[in-house]
Amino acid sequence: MSEGRLDFRLGAILATSFTGTLSERQGDWIERIPTPDRLLAWLSISGLDVETCTDDELDLARELREAIHLAATAAALGDPLPASALTTINDRSRAGHAAPVLLGSGEREWVLGPPATVADALSVIAADAISILSGERGGRLALCASPTCRAAFFDTSRSRSRRWCDMNTCGNREKKARFKARHRPSSGAGTAASGADTAAGPR
Repeated sequence: MSEGRLDFRLGAILATSFTGTLSERQGDWIERIPTPDRLLAWLSISGLDVETCTDDELDLARELREAIHLAATAAALGDPLPASALTTINDRSRAGHAAPVLLGSGEREWVLGPPATVADALSVIAADAISILSGERGGRLALCASPTCRAAFFDTSRSRSRRWCDMNTCGNREKKARFKARHRPSSGAGTAASGADTAAGPR
């Protein structure tokens, strides 16, 4: 596990962005909410301001994160949704107090509490996951094509053909890897050239 790069990967979809707080799941995985303060920071950036968080609440948040990841992965693969994941998501959805309000700009905003608690914020994330997993929103769940990532993401592109959870991270990294592989000299060519030089001898 690495905790060196704690920048958040934020997307337009709240629930799948939350699962991204544990990244590189198939490689040297990175925990991006290692402490209660980091969870508070992520919630604030995501428009869910909460003042305090305990270690137990951090554990609940991570439990919800993994439940969403399991359910979204199953949905992306066309498998049945795991019962344990559904229980966790539904429990967190019911546990908080939050309501959507409509702003003058026409945008929706969530109001937590009062007072605003981690449970309230988690209920919003769980509700967002439910709206995706139930098929209410236009799009499809897919898995990142990066072999070290495999994060679930919600594809709302017109063609529904996205391959990467984030083009700026996984997409660019895989493109660079393919470019290097195409332009790497083959070992056979290097051996042949070395043999020719040896046969020619010193000049």
